[in-house]
Amino acid sequence: MLPAMSSTFADHFRSVIKNFRGLTSAQRHVFLAAFLGWTMDSLDFFILTFCVSAIAKEFHTADSAVMGGVVWTQVFRPVGAVLFGMLADKYGRRPVLMANILCFCVIEFSCAFAPSLTALLVLRALFGLAMGGEWGVGAALVFETLPKDGRGTFSGILQEGYAMGSILAAGAFALFFDGFAMGSLHVPGIGWRGLFILGSVPALLVFYVQARVVESPVWLAGAKRRAAKAAGASGRSEPGTVTLLMKFLPTFLFLILLMTAFMSFSHGTQDVYPNFLTKSAKLKPSTVGLIGVLYGFGSIAGGFVFGTLSEKWGRKRAIVTAALLSIPVIPLWAYGHSAFALGTGAVLMQFMVQGAWGVVPAYLTELSPAPVRATAPGLAYQLGGLVTSWNGKGQTLAAKKWGNYPAVLAVTVIVVALALAGLATLGREAQGQDVTVV
Repeated sequence: MLPAMSSTFADHFRSVIKNFRGLTSAQRHVFLAAFLGWTMDSLDFFILTFCVSAIAKEFHTADSAVMGGVVWTQVFRPVGAVLFGMLADKYGRRPVLMANILCFCVIEFSCAFAPSLTALLVLRALFGLAMGGEWGVGAALVFETLPKDGRGTFSGILQEGYAMGSILAAGAFALFFDGFAMGSLHVPGIGWRGLFILGSVPALLVFYVQARVVESPVWLAGAKRRAAKAAGASGRSEPGTVTLLMKFLPTFLFLILLMTAFMSFSHGTQDVYPNFLTKSAKLKPSTVGLIGVLYGFGSIAGGFVFGTLSEKWGRKRAIVTAALLSIPVIPLWAYGHSAFALGTGAVLMQFMVQGAWGVVPAYLTELSPAPVRATAPGLAYQLGGLVTSWNGKGQTLAAKKWGNYPAVLAVTVIVVALALAGLATLGREAQGQDVTVV
């Protein structure tokens, strides 16, 4: 069994290397910029989830009140998806991506100086605006620029920028929250405010995008056609974003339902898990941070494997398989009696969760028409997050009421994994859909 698994993983790795070697230099820069943008966005999001207890202690409030920051971020993400998506459909993917990255970094920096919980919640709502725009704009730029071959693989890796962000947040929490000593070197702790300042550093990514990233060729072709029409070269009227979205409505509504299940799957297994490890499992910050780093790498591996498998199996089968395989992991993940057991369960759980998620960027892009490709996928993605915005706070309140954190986590996974598998089964396959059509 193990040699067979090693052979399969090696085949996936060789496939990835082959796909990346086939990219031009410009295409590689586009992919890297989108990946890093999503990574930094995720880093800034997860810093809050690791600091819930510390923030609650400073502001003399309950953990569930601080989790309201996650709620408000989720609530405003759809607004950001519409705002930045429509700007990207009108003015181009590249300049809007730059503005988006700058926005979420400035807001993250401001969070470090929040004088009260209310001020912090307002800032996290504004952060939701910026976070909501990055995914859709970045995904549109990538899949309109990269070739069709290997799209599932690229999708799996791109989505795991989210996991890489969680790894960086966990690592930063483990190393810098309380500080550390290494021989004669003593690094003092920077607390939760210092971590938010650290989270603003990704603003430097804007300079890389400015220097190396090219605009989407699909958007450029559309812009050229619109310019010709404005100059009187064509008398054919062009439908607006709202008209196109209405035509796309049945598929769009399905995508919202699908993304609701996806968001419940990821946020239901990630947002409260550090707090569970701290409060219920009684692990110290360095251990919680280490487990966060490890399950982050498990996430990346899952997206890599299932994203590549979706090229052979199809998008639907990859999603269903990953979702259902998360259920047998529950005993280790929620009921482990040691840090090792919980860490192993967390790695396996996120391997499956992000395995299913790895298919999402390609799947949503393939199902969306070009004129609204920066708006529709991102909006469906973020509306799913809006529906599940109370997930983390609800889990925290339920665990406090029933005094049983593991049961709350277990029920969450069973319900959402079955729902996700069922919805994915009902959807249509879109593997290989041409996204270069303007």
